[in-house]
Amino acid sequence: MKNYSIYILCALFFTVSCTKIEDLQDDPNRATSVSPDLLLTNIETKAFNNVSLNSALASRYLTFTDGINENQYYNWQQASFANYDNIKQVHKMIEESEKAETEVYSILAKFFNSYFITELTMVFGEVPYSEILATGEENYTPVYDTQEAIFLKVLNDLNDASNALATNEELILGDVIYDGDKTKWRKLINTYYLRVLLMLSNKTDVASLNVIGRFQEILENPTKYPLFDSNEDNGALVYVNIQDNRYPLFNNNELQTAYYLEESFVDRLKDLEDPRLFVFAEKTPAAIALADDDFNAYDGLYGSAIFSDNAAKAVAGNASRIAPRFYNDPINEPSLLIGYSELQFILAEAVARTWISGDAASYYNEGIKASMNFYGISEVSAYLAKSEVQLTSAIAMARIATQKHIALFLNTGWQMFYEQRRTGYPEFNVDGGGTLNEGRIPKRWLYPANEATNNAASLKAAINRQFTSGDDINSLMWLLK
Repeated sequence: MKNYSIYILCALFFTVSCTKIEDLQDDPNRATSVSPDLLLTNIETKAFNNVSLNSALASRYLTFTDGINENQYYNWQQASFANYDNIKQVHKMIEESEKAETEVYSILAKFFNSYFITELTMVFGEVPYSEILATGEENYTPVYDTQEAIFLKVLNDLNDASNALATNEELILGDVIYDGDKTKWRKLINTYYLRVLLMLSNKTDVASLNVIGRFQEILENPTKYPLFDSNEDNGALVYVNIQDNRYPLFNNNELQTAYYLEESFVDRLKDLEDPRLFVFAEKTPAAIALADDDFNAYDGLYGSAIFSDNAAKAVAGNASRIAPRFYNDPINEPSLLIGYSELQFILAEAVARTWISGDAASYYNEGIKASMNFYGISEVSAYLAKSEVQLTSAIAMARIATQKHIALFLNTGWQMFYEQRRTGYPEFNVDGGGTLNEGRIPKRWLYPANEATNNAASLKAAINRQFTSGDDINSLMWLLK
């Protein structure tokens, strides 16, 4: 279904000599124009490629045994502004779309700009945006926008993009996600819109954002604002067994030897007798004689344990490595930007918060079914009947978040960490003697070091607006207050 010939052509086009779009513009010996469909392909592969080992460590899915990993032990510092390179490519796609006298790529650009800036603000807090969008020229001293302003722009742009696609009649070429299907793109944009609104759950009193009203508007107008109907609609990057297009962890040597399932995650799956454990992990060496579907054959390493304790347990053969398919299968499972399962958990939480009417348990159960189906598990009725799984109003938030955590295993980038940061569920362990950062889970990352040199005045103003304790990984951004 996907146009992989374009996917491969673009991969080659953008990887030779690590060339960037800016280089193509500056070098007189190279073409100064790139068709918007090739740019779209490259942008899609950046946005939808969300398999992250670092996030899996911080989100207590995995542990690492070849050293003390800063993500596992919560001791990270600066992060990167690399997503601005992606925003520059989106700007270039808009320019080339205008040259070609087409509108559809500029419409899709509103989604991609929204996605990349949302990822940036979720990492740091306030970041530059309005002046980044205002011109295609390099600006090394842009002002930082407040998170309220950023999210207002994101919500308006997503809404505009969905509405514009409904009336646009142009072809989308170079689309390796939906092969030009505008209805599926509208479903993706509207589903992602609901994710953004839910991430603003602490800001329902901000009139400019109108979080609950916007959420209700989508649900009350399904024809105007279609949403994912099944896993067939997932915002997924499907890998193919061709160089530069394979699953990103294929043949990863460290994954074969140094990554194990995290103990609290394994225990949760064992307590629930969740068959997804058999898809995520391999049996411990000590339990090799047990059946593959015997929950007693699996164990993990404690994310916050002292490094030497975890290493000793692994050497003794009492921990489960990640399933071999993650490094043996060049195709493996698709990478999700957002999927149908997550949408169902979003809707379940919205009902639990009384934002919308409906049956939270029905959405919740559908989310579990969709996740099981994604991993090739068809029989789920017995699992849904378990008292430990069933949704009850007293503990609805905890169970919704727990099942979302399971469903997003090693996918959707850092989304699950952001979800836990927002809700507090599931609880991530920090007691074990190994956690750094004084046993605290960071709330954000520090701004890039070069910002203090290149954009000191804007950076200082942003830090002073947001944090009484300065640029600190434990400071609360506006979104979380």
